[in-house]
Amino acid sequence: MVRKELMSYVGSAQQLMSVRPVVYKEGRAEGLQAYEVKNDRLSFSVMIDKCLDIAEVNWKGYNISFLSKPGLTGRNHYDTHGAEAQRSIMGGMLFTCGLENICAPCLVDGKEYPMHGRMRTTPAEHVGADTYWTDGDEPQYIINISGEMREAELFGENMILRRSIETTFGVPEIVIKDCITNESFREETMMLLYHFNVGYPFLNEDCEIILPTKEVIPRDDVAEKQIGLWSKMEKPADNEPECVFIHELSADKEGNTFAAVINERLGIGIKIQFNQKYLPYFMQWKSVASGDYVIGLEPANSSVLGKTYHLEKGDLHMLNPFETENIELRLSFLEGKEIKKVKEEALQLVTQYKQDKRRHKNEKIKN
Repeated sequence: MVRKELMSYVGSAQQLMSVRPVVYKEGRAEGLQAYEVKNDRLSFSVMIDKCLDIAEVNWKGYNISFLSKPGLTGRNHYDTHGAEAQRSIMGGMLFTCGLENICAPCLVDGKEYPMHGRMRTTPAEHVGADTYWTDGDEPQYIINISGEMREAELFGENMILRRSIETTFGVPEIVIKDCITNESFREETMMLLYHFNVGYPFLNEDCEIILPTKEVIPRDDVAEKQIGLWSKMEKPADNEPECVFIHELSADKEGNTFAAVINERLGIGIKIQFNQKYLPYFMQWKSVASGDYVIGLEPANSSVLGKTYHLEKGDLHMLNPFETENIELRLSFLEGKEIKKVKEEALQLVTQYKQDKRRHKNEKIKN
């Protein structure tokens, strides 16, 4: 519908699409500030006090996101105390890992780097939310949330992450645009991992994980035993250990690729699109443990093997003074024919990769 026609049915566009600031009032979430967003059949919450990360997501009446046992959680004094971070990792649809570390806690040159880094619990500043109609022949009604997070230390780093989250009425997508700038006067580490987490009831044994993967590498012996099941979910099993798989993904000529989870019985799915220019690594976290039932989809600019791994290789991702990187991710919610289409897209990317590999091999033999 065009704007005039749509507005003939409603007195306020908030009847269809809205963004509202809220403050939670009990438990571990006491005082936590957020935005609650409604876009037709899609609803989600954005945590103002936690990096503008996305917590709860519902699509067509189904919960999509994972919430860990501590539940909805605000910022705590122990958030960045090594492995204690597991007591404050609530999961959510997305939490942002970085910027000095993205994985397990580590000690480098006498300095401690907490689990998954500090960015995930950094509160946003200069926060704003807006709704507006675009111009043109087919105007769109848009919600935009923005703010910035600073990771800084006296005589240390000074990193800024400026984030924009946008959704358009009638389009079941959340677009995340990040601008990361090194505002210090020295080269700085910039490790970044987007930890997307999918949970029940959308996630169950009817689900399939769709990746245009070229190669799957298990992180450890536990994952190696389960490598044949990376694309499936089983029923929950008591005390089952987690698995992490490292994927090398196929991409198109511009570097665009994706990760998806579909539930054909429910007729819905999700798809995370990103570009390998700034996010060349991809990890999959899988847990079928009773009470910890989750799939994590994790595009990143560094490996899950951690900070010390990259230091030893000599390829730790860095930003020069006042250098900026811009990253965009698109989280789409699928239904109907889009379920089949995402499978075909993954197959097409893998097939194209194999054809290119054969062609390069033949050209090498000829030469």
